[in-house]
Amino acid sequence: MKITFIGAGSTVFARNVIGDCILTPELGEFDVYLFDIDPQRLDDSYQILTNINKTMNGRAHIYQTLDRETAFRGADFVINAIQVGLYEPCTVTDFEVPKKFGLRQTIADTLGIGGIFRALRTIPVMKAYADDMERWCPNALFLNYTNPMSMLAGYMQRFTNVQTVGLCHSVQACVPHLLKELGMDEYLDNNRWEIAGINHQAWLLKVEDLQGNDLYPEIKRRAFDPAYNTEMQDLVRLELMRQFGYYVTESSEHSSEYTPWFIKDKYPELIDRYKIPLDEYPRRCINQIKGWNEMRASLLDEAKIEHKKTHEFASYIIKAAMFDEPYRIHGNVLNTGLITNLPQNACVEVPVMVDRNGFNPCYVGDLPEQCAAVNRTNINVQLLTIKAAETLKKEYIYMAALMDPHTSSELSIDDTRALCDALIEAHGDWLPKFH
Repeated sequence: MKITFIGAGSTVFARNVIGDCILTPELGEFDVYLFDIDPQRLDDSYQILTNINKTMNGRAHIYQTLDRETAFRGADFVINAIQVGLYEPCTVTDFEVPKKFGLRQTIADTLGIGGIFRALRTIPVMKAYADDMERWCPNALFLNYTNPMSMLAGYMQRFTNVQTVGLCHSVQACVPHLLKELGMDEYLDNNRWEIAGINHQAWLLKVEDLQGNDLYPEIKRRAFDPAYNTEMQDLVRLELMRQFGYYVTESSEHSSEYTPWFIKDKYPELIDRYKIPLDEYPRRCINQIKGWNEMRASLLDEAKIEHKKTHEFASYIIKAAMFDEPYRIHGNVLNTGLITNLPQNACVEVPVMVDRNGFNPCYVGDLPEQCAAVNRTNINVQLLTIKAAETLKKEYIYMAALMDPHTSSELSIDDTRALCDALIEAHGDWLPKFH
């Protein structure tokens, strides 16, 4: 078996995913090919994973390569964690140019003007990798962890022959986070739930204890009682639950920029009321870069690096597919009638069974109408961005931005179009040429 990891210079994530595989004894001996375009970061990941493999008595054979054919040829699984343009220059551009137009963001990697342009510079690279896979490993399963998830996975699923699933942490973390936030720790190991929607905006449709008792009434009682907990941080998600009846999977800093109601120049007091951290992603990037530089030397010099298995789905998917042991994940897949009141060509997040046949998505049916309505506002942007990438027509970039809930609530049509033009110019060769 051969696992290829693209974007292996993302050392912490590569360590988690490949480390999990090393700690899955059922996989036996297997090959791991680490690929990146940055030789230094690639070698760092190689050294650390080689150390973990030795320390944990793993049976992996780990290789590093800068050659795409070597990386892809004969792969059974391809794991994607690339970031095209990195923090500098591209993420900085995604934040600083919109600020000149009065548009503020928090994360800007999934939706909004930042998500649109991250997708437009990433899709051509993904398409090139898909071409490589169709040539050198046509039966491999593609596990995408890169954002914007719905746009990238949706493009791969519609316009390539690569069997693709999009994977995210937010579903696994949703219920534990909510219960901890509300002080309902007694249910952390005593719950079952149903979640469906789109990535970063899937809905907690049902949550109950193992005896079948509905936990939502107590969740809402605590969430909406001002006297209950004045230290709650998850205020945007709780407000969305108040207005629409259901809790969403992604954090408040993300959710605040997927909707038109929270980050508003006309109402600056909302930022403090809902504790919205503007420019959060650049801060995280700066801290991560600083932290990595401080940690790198100690890790590379450490004689024995240990690893504990994480909650990432990758190792479980690989085991299920290799040994035909069905395993349920939540994944992002094409909506082939799975959620019946969302568009068929949307990428949706639903339960997925994995076995030797690959990814087998599960039927959900209708979402509550108000939940589907909120999802559609995000899907509009996703589908138009994919259309822009498919056609290379600039008009679809304008349309995607005009349909974006946050952008359209802040900017006029003329300013929105001017912002798109400014971002196209600022990104330069990081983007394909649009006409």
